[in-house]
Amino acid sequence: MSAPETFVFLSHGLESGPGSTKIQALKTVAESFAGVHAEAIDHRSTKDPAQRLGQMRDAMAAAGADPARTILAGSSMGGWVCAQTSADTPVLGCFLLAPALALPDYPQSRPRIQARHTQIIHGWQDDVVPPMPVVELAQAQCLPILLLPDNHRLEHSVSRVANEFRAFLVNSGLGHSNH
Repeated sequence: MSAPETFVFLSHGLESGPGSTKIQALKTVAESFAGVHAEAIDHRSTKDPAQRLGQMRDAMAAAGADPARTILAGSSMGGWVCAQTSADTPVLGCFLLAPALALPDYPQSRPRIQARHTQIIHGWQDDVVPPMPVVELAQAQCLPILLLPDNHRLEHSVSRVANEFRAFLVNSGLGHSNH
């Protein structure tokens, strides 16, 4: 069996885990594509954004992932981890759900996202990460953003998010999924 062509690394939020509904939904979508290795990183050992950033870098290195064939997908703090990773190491794709961007307590709270393909999805009713600073960051960097009538967890939009991720992967050059 040949090595996977594309790596998808999934990064969960602060109070969540790799088994969360959204992360598992995205992992299932990623695994429906041929030649994709999807890994949900377990960040529960730390709540520190910089340490989680190191965990993402370590996971990419351990997998031998080529950044040009790597897609990062994250929610909340995991979205920040993915965005900051792409700022340091340009990747194929960044798929960010309610990313913890433009928050005062984060190091580099406004990372310059460097991915060939980016999609941000945020809830209008997000009371954890206010949507407007994220909209302003997306505008400043000319990034696509989809705003949904949902809260920070995007719990009412999981199927929509999964469908958007499938389309994102196709648009990133992964071909067609088996689903």
